[in-house]
Amino acid sequence: MALAPKLAPATPPAPTSTEKAAILMMLFGERAAAGVLKNLSPSEVQHLGSAMYAVRNIEQALVDAIVEEFLSDLSTETGLGHGASGYIRVMMTEALGEDKAQSVISRINPASTERPIEILDWMDARSIAELIGDEHPQIVALVVACLEYNLAADVLSLLAEDLQTDVVRRIAELNTVQPEALRDLEQVLQRKFKASTSSRASQIGGVRAAARIMNFTRQTTEQRILRDIRKDDRNLMQQIQDNMFVFDNLVKSDDRSLQTLLRNVESELLVLALKGADEVLREKLLGCMSTRAAANIRDEMEALGPVRLTDVQEAQKQIITVARRLSDEGTIVLAGRGGEQMV
Repeated sequence: MALAPKLAPATPPAPTSTEKAAILMMLFGERAAAGVLKNLSPSEVQHLGSAMYAVRNIEQALVDAIVEEFLSDLSTETGLGHGASGYIRVMMTEALGEDKAQSVISRINPASTERPIEILDWMDARSIAELIGDEHPQIVALVVACLEYNLAADVLSLLAEDLQTDVVRRIAELNTVQPEALRDLEQVLQRKFKASTSSRASQIGGVRAAARIMNFTRQTTEQRILRDIRKDDRNLMQQIQDNMFVFDNLVKSDDRSLQTLLRNVESELLVLALKGADEVLREKLLGCMSTRAAANIRDEMEALGPVRLTDVQEAQKQIITVARRLSDEGTIVLAGRGGEQMV
């Protein structure tokens, strides 16, 4: 009997820019890394922090290559432009005064405008809604107007229904707000945040926690529990089921299972789903495709332009529905979901 040829080990995918940054941060040391984090936005801190937690058993050759690439890039930097925003701000403030300088800077470089209420950048939608829910509608409108649009929409949905319409109307009628008023409002919110035990309480339980626990139960147990919950609360059962295996969990699955999944998903659906995917997951899925197919997906994503978050979430949900069906059939193995792993 002829022996089957021994397969060469699969080449691991090249690290993403975020993964490279995470490895460098682990090499910098605590103090230097903290200095870097101080210059990042809340979302950047979250993504980089998640990548740092994932750093495990990196080969020395890869570490050396990343450090060499970093030093090479660093050597091409002239330093000109670093700190330019601070220089320009001081110069214009000296010449025009603080209010006029801020007005000019916000027009010539909108990205340089300081966030109106910085503490809000570090809070989730529910914490913000709890913080402002009992304030005057005008204050609520001002706070919501200072948020990024997607976060503002989430906060709005968590407010009392009779308050939502009033808040949107007041936002539409807002014009300009003096910087002093925003600073005063931030100080009030900071004091209220420090006094609020709910805003600082640890997140324990909830639908997502229940769903993650259910992911590790056997399918027979899963079906029985969900059936029993459905008898008392159909909506709660649906919420748990929707959260039991989310799109981001695909990053933990093996390449063979992902290749099978991708063959069962329409390319248009995949393009839309990847528009809102984490960079690590996006690269992993594209790495499970041929070079030509991956290039086509990238081109279609770029040509698609901005899309609504709800459309992205619906596309991801449809792909997960396919993944769960293939998993139930035994065609693929979804890491992190109930059932035994195949070896």
